[in-house]
This record gives sequence, C-alpha cells and structure tokens, in this order.
Amino acid sequence: MSEESCKIVVVGSGSVGKSCLTLRYLQSKFVEDYDPTIEESYRKMVIIDQEPTLLEVLDTAGQDEYRSIRDKYFQTGEGFIIVYSVTSDPSFVEAKNFHQTLQRIKEYCYTPVITVGNKADLENERRITYQQGQELSSSFKSKFMETSAKTGMNVPQCFEELVREIRKWKKKLNQDDTEKVEKPKKKKLCSLI
Repeated sequence: MSEESCKIVVVGSGSVGKSCLTLRYLQSKFVEDYDPTIEESYRKMVIIDQEPTLLEVLDTAGQDEYRSIRDKYFQTGEGFIIVYSVTSDPSFVEAKNFHQTLQRIKEYCYTPVITVGNKADLENERRITYQQGQELSSSFKSKFMETSAKTGMNVPQCFEELVREIRKWKKKLNQDDTEKVEKPKKKKLCSLI
C-alpha cells in the first residue's frame, strides 16, 4: 500500500498552545517556554488505522501581523486544527474569526476541521466551558476535543481524527472525479458532513 500525505495547518490566537500541541504530538515533548512562532513546518511518517501517512504540519503564527502569511497556508492546507485556550475569552472569539477566514479562502462548503480547546489541565483558570466549545464546534460543523499539551490529554486523538476526516474528504473528491460529475471551477463539496 502506498503512503498518503496529509497537509495539516494549526491555527489560533497567540499563546493558545499551537506549538505545544504540535510538538507534543510529533515529538512527544512539552515545551514550557518558547518564543512566539512565526511559522514552523514539520514532516513525520505516522501509522493511523494501519495506514502509513506522511503528515505535513504547519504551525502558524497567532499574531495578527502575520495574517497574510497565514492566509497563504489556508489555501494549501487539507485539514485544520482551530485552537483556542479554555482560559482565554479572546482566543475563543478569535477561533470564530479563523473559521470565517478559512471558509472565505477555501471556498468549500466543507473543509476538514477539528476544533480544539487547549489547556484543559488549567481547570482553576477555565473561562470557556466544555459545552461552549461543543457549541462553537457544532457551528463549524466540525468535531470537538479539549486537550492539554502539558499532560498529553487527547493530543494524538485530535491529529488522528483530523487525518480520518481528510481521508474521507479526499475519498469523496476522488469519487466525484471517478464518476465524472460535472463540477464548478471551484469545487463546492456540500454533501459531506
């Protein structure tokens, strides 16, 4: 069986833990202190559901001044992890903006997305409830998970579930191509949930 690749883009406000989530998954380590990311890309071969997959993960800048760079990566990504911190109201609001930007740029009715509430280990500092995260995710028509990059809680699951969503999306696109369904110039994949 030949390997497939999945291009994943991790987005969210600054300091929500995007880099920590990425490093926890790809390198099995937690970095307490780090400089804000402008852009980091990683490649790693993983086995998900007995299928080898080359993950190409782009960890993006959360700061607004890097919006034009981030928008470029929205165009090439196949799946997206939208991260907010459960300890930050502004990051929760900003997650909505990231999703709106993604929908505008991708021009698809469906794009594989996992919504992630990070820093779930900081229960005493929590500002966003689990239910609020579920409601946000539901409005995105995406799956939802709370994670902790520090403890590793649900970190592999969020990346692996996104790979499964990307696979389903690619399979649907390939079926449409195989069936020679007439499609508009920009594919609008509305039937996939």
